[in-house]
Amino acid sequence: MVAVDRGRYTCVVDSSDVTAMRARELGRKSVVVGDRVSLVGDTSGVPGALARIVRISERTSVLRRTADDDDSTPEGRLERVVVANADQLVIVSSLADPPPRTGFIDRCLVAAYDADIEPLLCLTKADLATPDGVLDYYAELDLRHVLCRPDASLDDLLGTLTDRISVLVGHSGVGKSTLVNRIVPDADRAVGVVSAIGKGRHTSSSAVALRLPADEPSWIIDTPGYGASASPTSPRTACCTASPTWSRGPSTARPTASTPAPRRTARWTPGSPRGTPTRAGSSRTAGCWPPGILRPPHSLRCASRCRPRAT
Repeated sequence: MVAVDRGRYTCVVDSSDVTAMRARELGRKSVVVGDRVSLVGDTSGVPGALARIVRISERTSVLRRTADDDDSTPEGRLERVVVANADQLVIVSSLADPPPRTGFIDRCLVAAYDADIEPLLCLTKADLATPDGVLDYYAELDLRHVLCRPDASLDDLLGTLTDRISVLVGHSGVGKSTLVNRIVPDADRAVGVVSAIGKGRHTSSSAVALRLPADEPSWIIDTPGYGASASPTSPRTACCTASPTWSRGPSTARPTASTPAPRRTARWTPGSPRGTPTRAGSSRTAGCWPPGILRPPHSLRCASRCRPRAT
């Protein structure tokens, strides 16, 4: 399955695009880009034809992201599968405008290692800054990386994509959609600009799988840009599935998995100055952020006991 659009799923059958809908017997089971499915009905692919997805094959890997703030439960924010059966996770990060964010790269690496997907660090806008600082930061991991410049060829990147199903993830504005358009000229993915404060706009609204030209087994999956509230997470890692709580002590303390903390919500307390909220769960013993997030955003940090984390 290569794309989803308002309840209609685009599947590839013998190099032809077939539009399908999910069968009722699948229940609430989600169908995502990368899934291998079984179809019944009209699979000719002619305009107006509609098939049905009746079975989803077992997934070899999954990539998840935390859901939006309005998809919350009393236990915390949900996690949604966005891509299945990928072989490689390409973490796209710009060296400048916006600057690289090692916290985001760290979370992507956790998700890749947990799902047994090989990570690749793709550093864009290499004409604006040098990669020494980022590469030194990950020197001990022996992390594969490629550099991309607007005026240079993409041979190094294309060599890593051959015979693989690769997922491209990255913050908005790092040049991910620009890369996709250079790799697959027919993709025609929307390209935005970076604002004056160094943040990009979300131009990709949904994941889509694209076949590399003249290379039958190779696919790239472009995903929507990740913001501060939605990050790739790993479903089987303790720091992702449990609400971490900070142990009391010096700044070297590490989060330990314990009983899930209550969902963090803002509330007003009597006597508080207007415009200054106090948040539930901000005491010394309560959890510091909702489940499903590897680090708290600046606005949710507990000022008394949380160790500052790099963004």
